[in-house]
Parts: sequence; structure tokens; C-alpha cells
Amino acid sequence: KPMFHVGYISKIKKILECICFYCSRLKVSRKNLKADLNAIWAVSKGKMVCEGELTEEGFNGCGNKQPVIKKEGLNLVAFMKGEDNSEGKVILNGEKVHSIFKKISDEDIEVLGFDLAYSRPEWLILTVLLVPPPSVRPSIVMEGMLRAEDDLTHKLSDIIKSNTYLKKYEMEGAPGHIIRDYEQLLQFHVATLIDNDISGQPQALQKSGRPLKSISARLKGKEGRVRGNLMGKRVDFSARSVITADANISLEEVGVPLEVAKIHTFPEKITPFNIEKLEKLVANGPNECPGANYVIRTDGRRIDLNFNRGDIKLEEGYIVERHMQNGDTILFNRQPSLHKMSMMGHKVRVMEGKTFRLNLSVTSPYNADFDGDEMNLHMPQNYNSIAELEEICMVPKQILGPQSNKPVMGIVQDTLTGLRFFTVRDAFFDKNEMMQVLYSIDFEKYYDIGLDSVIKKGKKLDMGAKEYSLMGLLSKPAIQKPKQLWTGKQILSFIFPNVYYKNSSNESRENDLENVSDTSVVICGGEIMSGIIDKKAVGATQGGLVHIIANDFGCSRVTLFIDDIQKIITKFLMNIHVFSMGIGDTVADSDTLKYVKQAIEKSKDSVDEIIRKAQNNRLDRLPGMTMKESFESQVNYVLNKARDVSGTSTQKSLNKCNNMKAMVLSGSKGSFINISQVTACVGQQNVEGKRIPFGFAYRTLPHFPKEDYSGKSRGFVENSYLSGLSPEEFFFHAMGGREGLIDTAIKTAETGYIQRRLVKAMEDATVRLDGSVRGATGNVYQYLYGEDGFGATFLEMQRVQTANFKEAHFIDMFSTDSTYSVKKGAVSDQIYKLLCSDIELQKILYDEYDWLVKHVFDSYNPEDESQNVVNRLYRNVLASPC
Repeated sequence: KPMFHVGYISKIKKILECICFYCSRLKVSRKNLKADLNAIWAVSKGKMVCEGELTEEGFNGCGNKQPVIKKEGLNLVAFMKGEDNSEGKVILNGEKVHSIFKKISDEDIEVLGFDLAYSRPEWLILTVLLVPPPSVRPSIVMEGMLRAEDDLTHKLSDIIKSNTYLKKYEMEGAPGHIIRDYEQLLQFHVATLIDNDISGQPQALQKSGRPLKSISARLKGKEGRVRGNLMGKRVDFSARSVITADANISLEEVGVPLEVAKIHTFPEKITPFNIEKLEKLVANGPNECPGANYVIRTDGRRIDLNFNRGDIKLEEGYIVERHMQNGDTILFNRQPSLHKMSMMGHKVRVMEGKTFRLNLSVTSPYNADFDGDEMNLHMPQNYNSIAELEEICMVPKQILGPQSNKPVMGIVQDTLTGLRFFTVRDAFFDKNEMMQVLYSIDFEKYYDIGLDSVIKKGKKLDMGAKEYSLMGLLSKPAIQKPKQLWTGKQILSFIFPNVYYKNSSNESRENDLENVSDTSVVICGGEIMSGIIDKKAVGATQGGLVHIIANDFGCSRVTLFIDDIQKIITKFLMNIHVFSMGIGDTVADSDTLKYVKQAIEKSKDSVDEIIRKAQNNRLDRLPGMTMKESFESQVNYVLNKARDVSGTSTQKSLNKCNNMKAMVLSGSKGSFINISQVTACVGQQNVEGKRIPFGFAYRTLPHFPKEDYSGKSRGFVENSYLSGLSPEEFFFHAMGGREGLIDTAIKTAETGYIQRRLVKAMEDATVRLDGSVRGATGNVYQYLYGEDGFGATFLEMQRVQTANFKEAHFIDMFSTDSTYSVKKGAVSDQIYKLLCSDIELQKILYDEYDWLVKHVFDSYNPEDESQNVVNRLYRNVLASPC
């Protein structure tokens, strides 16, 4: 018998409410109705009489009263009203509804929004059931040759049994209630085959009590067929391992373990140009790297080189599955893949060991660190994939990120710290040290990208007429007598292209270029004139050197720049200036510690005074705050001030050679707050943005008296990490830290789901050839991408003056008396006479002047320069005159 499809019951109910229960015509006239089921249902659901179409003779409907259709479980029920308003209940089974739907005319079917060829209403009711093949519902062979069948197989067998019994009892003429029971049983089995999570219905269970896994459960959700097996699946030619740092590989390289390189192969076709190379690889075999694992002949036969290697004669057209080797292009990925820079193309360097090796600067876009992170490698299997990786995905092409118009990678960690020591004023190197440092640079790469003049001639190709080559550097030491010495700035300038750059990163607020701290960085034509190079200059910052070089000289040049800085500084830190931080770097002098102690004691006294004022009702209430909020605000201000004063005094006491201070000043790690907490005072601990609340009855811990509002009782940690925290301070400190961990865990899940929803909403948005952003159906999101048509990667922040003269100059040029809008000397006599005689023209000019004064100078301050994100259409003219 026909049965309801559980997924279509609500749709079937809507159709029944649109058509007559008796004649299957539409209950309302087709005129002025659009072919949409929901629109027709909204008009029809309240009609309780079949009207049909309006003709010359009146409505052609049958005129019968219509029942009220309701859903009860897996059935539809019709409530009929008689002549005496008595209500009768009729159960609508699949067979009854199928017969009603079959009588609907083709015209009405089209008006309801169905397609006659592909989706007739009666097809919503199951008359036949497709049986999935065994591959969808595989059976498991247990021990002792027992077979455990799949849930779908069990459910299909239940359907067949119920169908057989129903057919048998119908043929035998069994009572109606027995047939109805078996109809209901068959309907239950058909419904739970499709969906076993129907609200209001019991689940179909196995003998063990486990719910059966229905077809919809196999399709839905993260682990379902669509998201788990089709949209995302396990792939061949992929590897996963722990990542570790390597100071000696290039930004775009990845170190691959030898074992991985032997397993991952690339199918290379034999041509006259590569046959000799591939013969050597085949001779090496699968156990020696670089070698090959398989040879595929032109007839499709696959030869395993583990077993027969010597008797193979290679011919053109054969395919050799060779090992991964140095220089191969691969795709590297770290999950979660939150932006496009989470998957980038790298060049392979096969190495000993078991881990993937990464350049430190490339960890930023991956958000990777080396505390056990693992990453995935994918080996492309054809030249189209390699071309896509090399032209779109390679690391150098991803240096500038589209999110904030700035680089996503720059110099990090120990290289930044070393740069500070390398470029200070008193960093001098003799000839041996200078040569040792420069020896680490890979000069072959300069030949590869056309910069061979760096080595051979007296100028660089990309540096205009800059007379600054290797020989030039050797012949021009900064100090000649008593010993030839070169500065770190000189050596570093050798690897700079012809850039102009200027910034100030001074913590001492010195504005002149030649200040004592040497904090104003000025680079003219690629030569460092002054300043200490730090994170602001070579980090992933907007308008920094990495940004400028990437825009002006291209991605290959900026990659070489980053590589060379790393190599020079690594050699410098290994051989000349070893850097490490010890306990001595955290200890302040005795006078400073005494001052810190006094500041904290003073703050305690101030807090006690505030508490006394509050208790005596003498505390002034701050605007917009309650008395309690005012009290907390004042206490917080006093305690935070004590922490800041302590921190500032300890920072000043640390000399410029202090290694912890050097890390902060260079930007490689930490901040001055960290120094303050290590050396002076950890400060106030907060939970939910407030001081530690009373967890027990009127106190934070049992170690304090009740109603104690002092700093110590409410989470102020006066000790430093160096001196060590007391037990109660440690407890409060742990409370603050615990909140951070919980926040991280919650935010990770929330932001992940938010991003998924955003991606699903915007995944069809594309930029079309006319520059507009449109969805899959052609709906316009933006008429011009980003409202300016520029790719975010190529934009820079520039200071631009929006006008060249001041308001006074404007008024002086164009203002006049009340009669005329132009001064006599500003135009020729002939035009001035014309203006004097033409009142309308005077009014037009005066109105224009009035509009300019009101709209231009009311909203613009000529003394100020505004920052604008603009395309790189012109150089930063402010820096060029250097």
C-alpha cells in the first residue's frame, strides 16, 4: 500500500489544505495567483468550502464543506463537520491521500508550483521503495563465521515482513482494525528507515537497546556522508608529523624527513630531456633517496622496483613514480585552517630526522609554535597542481595579507633581539668577524633573481646607482685606525635594496634624529643612516621594511631579504654575541626595591583611608556610579598606580645591557608589564573584570577576617615572581589564570561556529568581470569590490593632505564685498565688467563660494594630516628626499 514519506508529511498537509477533499480542485480561483505553494496555501487554508474557478455560470467547485486537516504522529487526520455541527474523525492513510492527489488536474499541479515531468504531488507518497546496494549497508563477519547485518538491512527486513503480513491479512479478509494495525506498523518501519529521530515518535531499537542509524543520520552532521566523506575526506599522498624550527632553511622551504620523501612520489613522464636522470633514480630503487618506487609502462602495466629493477629498459612515454626530492613544490597546512595563509606552497628540502622543519618567520600565518604542533603535507600529483601552487600559493606570494593591508610575516624571536645588538651605535666588527657574518649569505640566490651585480660590479641592479657592492663594503670600513672596523649598520645595509624608510621607536621621547638613544631609524637608498632596527622596522607591520620591499621590489626580493637577515643574525648570535637570559637580569638594585616597597606601603595606606571614608559615609560618589562602584573604582586606581610606579622604577633601574629589557625593546618577546611583574610587583588579580569576590561568607578565603576590603584580601599581589608569591596570593593568581583558560576554551568553539556560518553564507560571493561582487543567483552585494575596486593586498596606509592651502588663504583669494563674488584684480577687466552687469552670474558664484566655505572648511582642519588607505599609485614622497 502507499505510505507517507516522513520528510514530506508537512508538505502533503499543505497540499491537502489547498485542494478540495472530494473533487481535488483548487479551493480558490487560479486568477491572480502566482505558482507558489506557500502563497496559495496562505489564501486557501481558511477556506472551508470548495469554490473552484469563477465562470460565467458561477463557481465551478463542488461546493462541499472541507475538513480540518491535522497531523497526529505519522498520520494525517481529517475532522469532518456534519449538518448538525457534529464532528467526525477520519484517519487519512497514504492510500487515501494518494488517490486524492492522483485526481488533481495538470493545470492545478502547475499552479501549485510543481513540475509535471519531474515532481507530481502523488510522487510525495511512497508506492515503491528503493533498496540501497550492499556497499551502503555492508555486513560484518564475526568470529565463528557469524554475520552481523547493518541497521539498514535489519530495517529493510522489517519492512518486507510487515508488507508480507499486510498483504496476507488483506487477502484473507481480516478485520479492519488488524489491517490498520499492520498499516501503522509498516508506516513506522518506512519512517524510521528514513529518519529515526522523529519528535513524538518512539525510536526503532536494536535488541541491545541501541537506536538504529537511519538514512538521514548517515547524511546529516559533521561526521555525516556529505560533510564527513564528500566535502572532506582522507587523501593519498599526504603526510603528518611534528614541526620543529630550523635556522638554516629559507622562508619558502620546508624540511621533509627522509622516510617521508621515500614514500611520497611524483609521476614523471619520460622524455628525451629527463630519461638519463630518471634512469639513475630507477637504478637507485625504492630504498635509496632520491630513487623511485614504480615504473608504469605505456600499456598500463605497473612494475614494483622492490622486486625487479635490473632488467627494466626505460622508454619514452613510460611514467616513473620518483621520490620526493629537493626543490619539489608541496602544499603545507596547519589546522585549524582559518584563513588562506593556513595552506601555503613550500619548496622541499629533504633532511635527516623525523620532524618537518620550518623557518621561524613562516610560523606567524600558520599560528604555529613548537610545543608539539603537527602539520600536514600534500604532494601534488600533476603539473597543473604544481603550476597552481607556484603561481598562487607559494609563501613569498602570501607575505602581504588581505585582512589588514599589511605583511603577515616578518622577522621574529631571536633574530629581532640579535638585530638590536647588531645595529646599536657601538657594534663594531673586525675584518674576520665581518667576513664570517657575510659568509652565511647564499650569494647564488642573487644570481637566480638577477642581482649578480651585488657581487661583481659596484652597484645593485635593483638599487639604481648605489655604489655599494661586496668589494665596496670591504674597501670602506667605518674606522681605519688603529684597526679597520665595520659597523653592524654597514654590514646590514649590504643586503638592503634601494629603499627609503623613516620611523621613530624611541622610548625616551627624543625627537631629533641624532638622539642619544639612537632610536630614529633613517634608511636612504638602502643604507642605514641611523637608528636601531627593531620590530617596528622589520616585523609584520604596516609601512615597515617588509611591506615596502614587497610592494616595490616583489615577493622574491623580500624573501631573500628576510632569509639574509636571519642568516646574518644567526651567525652573529652563534659566533660573536651569544644571547641568553639569566636570573641576574631579573634582579633590580637595592635602592629600587626599597622604593617599590615604599610605593606599595603607601598604596596600602591610601586604600585603608578610602575604606575608612566609606565606613564613615564620607566617600564622594563618582559621576554615574553607585557608592560601591565608586569605592571599587578608587581602590583599583590606587592599586594599579602602585603597580605602574613600581614597574616604571624597575625598568629605569635596568641598564641597557639587560637581556630581558633587550627582548622587550627589540619587540621579540614580552612587554614592560612582564618586566614589572617579574622584578617588582605582580599587581591586582581580576575575575570577570572585578577584584576577587567574596566566595565564603563575607570573605575571599578563610585566612582573612570577615568584611575585609583591603587590597591583600581582595587579590592584590604585592610580591614579584622573583621574590615568590605567598599562599593566598598564589591562590588568587591561579583564579585569574583559570578564568583565562575557560575563556579560551569557550571562545574557540564559539568563534569556530561563527566562522562556519559566515563561510556558508558568503561562499558563493565572487568578483565578476565588471568588478561587482555577486552571489550564485546574480544578486549584487557590492557594485564595486570594496567600494574602491582595489585588492586589499596592494593597499598601503599613506598620510595625504586633502588641501594645499589654509582657510585664510582661500578667503583672501575669493572673498569680496557684499555686491560681488570675485575681487577686481582676480580676473580681467572685461570679465569683471560682465560680472558687474549680470546679477544672476554673481549669485551663482557667490552661492558656490558660500558652499565651499561651509562644506569644505567646516569639516576639514588644514593643520591636520589624515591617514588614508590608498593604492600604491605613488611613492611615499615624505621619505624620498632623504
